[in-house]
Amino acid sequence: MFDFSAWTRLLAFLLVALMGCAAKPSAPPKSTAATTVFIVRHAEKDPTPGLADPPLTPVGQKRAEALLDVLRTQPISALYTTDTTRTRDTLAPLAQLLKIKPQVYEPKNPAPLAKRLREQHRGQTVVIVGHSNSLLSLFDALGAPRPLSEMTDADYDYLFEVTIPPEGTPSVRVSHYGAPAHKPVTP
Repeated sequence: MFDFSAWTRLLAFLLVALMGCAAKPSAPPKSTAATTVFIVRHAEKDPTPGLADPPLTPVGQKRAEALLDVLRTQPISALYTTDTTRTRDTLAPLAQLLKIKPQVYEPKNPAPLAKRLREQHRGQTVVIVGHSNSLLSLFDALGAPRPLSEMTDADYDYLFEVTIPPEGTPSVRVSHYGAPAHKPVTP
C-alpha cells in the first residue's frame, strides 16, 4: 500500500525549506567602486562682530553659485552640512538643483560621518560643507592625508576631492573654485 503520509511529510518539508530560502534576504553586494567625497568650507560669511550665526555675504552667495556650477554634473547622491546658516546657504543652490535634502553632521566629531560615508555611501559621490576649524580633522577621520597644514579664516575657495577606494588609503585632490581667485599666502 502507498504511504501518503510519508509523501505529505516530504512535500511539507520541501515547502518549508523553499519558503525559508525565499524569506532570507541576501546581503546587498558591496560596491567595488571608489567613494568620492567633495569637501568645502562654507562661502564668505558676514564679518559683523557678535553675530551668533552669520549669513553669507553677497560674495559668499556668488561662491555658493560657483560651487553649483563646478559640481552640477557630478553624480551626487548625498549632501552633508553643519547646522549653521552659512554652511546650509553654501549648499543650498546645489541642494535645490539636485532636489536632495542636506543631512546635518557634527563637525567637532567627524568619526560618525566618516563611518556613515564608508557604510552607507560606498561607491557614491557625496558633498560636505564645513568650517575652517574642523575640516582638517575630517580628513583624519576618513584616513586621508591632510591636504594643508592649516586652514585660515581667509580660505574660502578650496575644493577638496577625496577618493576612498574599497581597499587601501584614500587620496586627496585640491582645486579652487569661485572668485576672487585663490591667492597663496606669502611669508
